[in-house]
Amino acid sequence: MSIEIPRRVRAIVRARESSLILLAAIIGAMGGVVVVVMATGVDVLHALLFGLAPGERLSEQKLLDPSHALLVPLIGGLLFGLARMLIVRWRGKREVDPIEANALHGGRMSLRGSLIVAAQTVWSSGVGASVGLEAGYTQLASGVASWLGQAFRLRRSDLRILVGCGAAGAIAGGFGTPLAGAFYAFELIIGSYTVISLAPVGIAALVGYLVAEAITPTPIGIFTGGTSVLSLRDLVIAAVLGVLAAGFGITLMRGIAVCESFFARSGMRPALAPALGGLVVGLLALISPQIMSSGHGALHLTSVLQRPLTDLALVFVLKAIASVVSIGSGFRGGMFFASLLLGALGGQLLASGLETAWQPTVPLDVNVYAIIGMAALAASVVGGPFTMVFLALETTGDLWLTAAVLIAVIVSAQVTRETFGYSFATWRFHLRGETIRSAADVGWMRDLTVRQMMLRGVPTASADLPVSTFCKAFPLGSAKQVAVLDEDGRYAGLLVVSEAHENEDATFPVEKLLRHVNDMLLPEMNIKQAVRTFDRTEAEALIVVDSQAERRVIGLLTEAHALRRYTDALELRRRDLLGEE
Repeated sequence: MSIEIPRRVRAIVRARESSLILLAAIIGAMGGVVVVVMATGVDVLHALLFGLAPGERLSEQKLLDPSHALLVPLIGGLLFGLARMLIVRWRGKREVDPIEANALHGGRMSLRGSLIVAAQTVWSSGVGASVGLEAGYTQLASGVASWLGQAFRLRRSDLRILVGCGAAGAIAGGFGTPLAGAFYAFELIIGSYTVISLAPVGIAALVGYLVAEAITPTPIGIFTGGTSVLSLRDLVIAAVLGVLAAGFGITLMRGIAVCESFFARSGMRPALAPALGGLVVGLLALISPQIMSSGHGALHLTSVLQRPLTDLALVFVLKAIASVVSIGSGFRGGMFFASLLLGALGGQLLASGLETAWQPTVPLDVNVYAIIGMAALAASVVGGPFTMVFLALETTGDLWLTAAVLIAVIVSAQVTRETFGYSFATWRFHLRGETIRSAADVGWMRDLTVRQMMLRGVPTASADLPVSTFCKAFPLGSAKQVAVLDEDGRYAGLLVVSEAHENEDATFPVEKLLRHVNDMLLPEMNIKQAVRTFDRTEAEALIVVDSQAERRVIGLLTEAHALRRYTDALELRRRDLLGEE
């Protein structure tokens, strides 16, 4: 799926920052449309499969027909599993999300793959699985942005920014919060904030918000009763809530990993896992339908704030279990909406519990603590502390409340970082064996391999060659290092020519003077691995062999050359970051 942009148009876009801003505005508008289309698709599925009236949300229902609650997630999960199996056979590869694309692939994403992920997310939420739509929003909007950027053949840095623009427009449109959408892009998708990225990302978020708002307004749905008056007491409780949110967020993320491991070790066919997960969700929905789908409807349900404490606790526990089982069993979706709902419920539970036990003279505002808990848990699970602070600010318009939110978010993010070290997205990368912790661009390091940097045509000599003969064959100045081979032609060690000439009259074989007998580089090693090998071996140069088993010499790499290439690449990244030519 590619288009060909005329060369003259490509040149204009590549040469002017204003052209990139215009492109970002288009991407933002597409992000807003993506949100509306996907949300409408879920609403249509809910109406068809659960018999809801127009305008009703699944997760705001107080009761569901038991047959719908059980059969729709079960059969929907089975169909999802079968479709996923066919897609794996057809595609044969895992789809790259925006964070991974920007971290490892210079912003390159597959539009076809992004459409598949978005459709899977709509179906998962449409059949009632407890997953959020935000992962699908950002996947498709960023996929469209990457596709368009590749059509214009944008530079690596510009393409990464454009992918962030897609996510900014989608989040701004999905939550009705342009500032939160922009900082979502900065913190989670691009991995940094720079002056060069401010204008395109900001414009994309604003346009995405305006487009989605013009079609279907989507406020979060929890509001405080006017401007909050916060005391030191509230700030202390907010800090405690931040610690509790971090602990619960880590528990959720580890719980999903445990659930995935359970299904993987159970011997169950992968196509059946979502069906079993759907059945569990259906059983939980018989108790509380508010655990189904993303939870957006439940977050809008104002009556939930006036429900008894035991009911709130029940929804809190069931929603957590449903989210873990849904994602752990293989349904597509994210944890953004779920963490917002669970955080809001958790904040209300803490405030209500403290008020019952403490009975303060000035009552605690459960709406205030719902906002604080919502931001704190999302900061732990999703990451992006400033994103959550702006989400709370734009949701309530209450600047004083934002101070308490900031404290809770800082505490939650820091505790999560120090005790766990991952957000939900990066935790899943870790489980797959990836080492990335953010969207910061490290892909260039993987692209810069030993094979690209090494010197070919390395001089060689036999290990049984006498030193005196070697010195005649390799006089001083002819070479610095020589690869010495054994009788089978395999690498036996590295010989420094100047050291051999210190013993030029010796008759013993050169194998007695060899260095780095078992220290080698492999051609597929990246620059980071090569530099670490040089540090570990304290070598100035190392031989490159085809494999550890064959040990056939194919080149040589010096530490000085590797560090020079590394420094040049870092300087190029720095210039891209600052927008320098």
